Amino acid sequence: MMAAEKKPHSQPALSWSSIPLDLAGLVLRLLPTYADRARFAAVCPQWRAAARRQQQQLPPPLPLLALPDGTFYSLPYTKPFRFPGCGFAGYQSACGNWLVFPRDDGCFLVDPFSRETVTLPALSSVRLRPPNAVAKWSEDGTVKYADPYTTWMHINTSEKLHISKLILCSPNLVAALVGIGYTSQILMCQPGALSWSVRAYDRCKRFEDMSFYQGKLYAVANDENLLVVNISQDQSTGDPQVSRIGQVIEGEPWYPVVFADNTIPCKKLYLVEGHGALLMVRRAIWCKVPGPGMRGKVVARESSFEVFEADFEHSRWVKVSTVGDDQVLFLGRRCSRSMSVSQYGLPGNRIFFLDDDEDNRIEYAYDEENTSFGVYSMRFRSIRSGAPNISWKRCAEMYLAAWLFPEDR
Repeated sequence: MMAAEKKPHSQPALSWSSIPLDLAGLVLRLLPTYADRARFAAVCPQWRAAARRQQQQLPPPLPLLALPDGTFYSLPYTKPFRFPGCGFAGYQSACGNWLVFPRDDGCFLVDPFSRETVTLPALSSVRLRPPNAVAKWSEDGTVKYADPYTTWMHINTSEKLHISKLILCSPNLVAALVGIGYTSQILMCQPGALSWSVRAYDRCKRFEDMSFYQGKLYAVANDENLLVVNISQDQSTGDPQVSRIGQVIEGEPWYPVVFADNTIPCKKLYLVEGHGALLMVRRAIWCKVPGPGMRGKVVARESSFEVFEADFEHSRWVKVSTVGDDQVLFLGRRCSRSMSVSQYGLPGNRIFFLDDDEDNRIEYAYDEENTSFGVYSMRFRSIRSGAPNISWKRCAEMYLAAWLFPEDR
């Protein structure tokens, strides 16, 4: 009698949810965008747990491009999206992962990724140092002018007063450049505080940018002087305040000159940390001016870039020819960052930049109605459009495009 045939045991069906956590981590490291990582975590509880476990080891995702109408782009994708449940339209600035919404009764920072909110004081609530400070004026005939120079007391009542740059330096320290047009001053507060603090008689400067670098706050002015902002605590309230602003590097700036071909360079400066160094990026926007005896607008054309590293030991700026073969600088008036991109298979040594001027800080016009972000190659010294399919109208409310960095969560 023949033995009965043994039936093979059926193998259980494999599921994507059974992927080993280590392998899931390798997959996550190859996803360059916040949107991709969010989709990965939404597949199942196991993948969500893998994403949480790997969060601290993952390289930061590429930034989002935010527009004030509530539209976002998740680079390198070119399809616009909106966060579900809230459009986040109407922000006035951005800082890392925060969108900034000034209101008459205060300022609100919102993280669109976690929906966390931080409150800051209104610009009308500022604690003066000294508390009895007053504006000092002189007159020359019918002309009234600030004496001996413009201070916070000369600009604090202007209807055009606004935040041009805001940094969350730490959980207990917020710094802001606040002013009108090109003239601004540095204010400080704690999150949730009732007022800002300002040195009322310090001279307002044409500040271009600020950066919190290795535990210190730095600012660069249009003359390319690098300033360090020393911070202390108010003895009665414990609130942070500026104790002194000192110069650490004297700049060697150039100033606009009209060339024979009727072009003139207009300058923008950015401060950004890159490869552990503090960098100043000088952007020249080459503009066409009307010829002699002709009337017309100053029109912006192409841009060029120079990068300088702060040499603190010798108190000087040192020009560099590269930002790193694996690095990309994302430059914007509101927020700038340096990021490694080699793990995503993207070329480095490039600068991604925005045309994000403010109405009261612009010296030129544009021929084209639409704009996008541009990409400058440090290696080839050339510019191309970052993504032809990503564009927005170049009008007042849309100058405020900004990079948003979700890795700060």
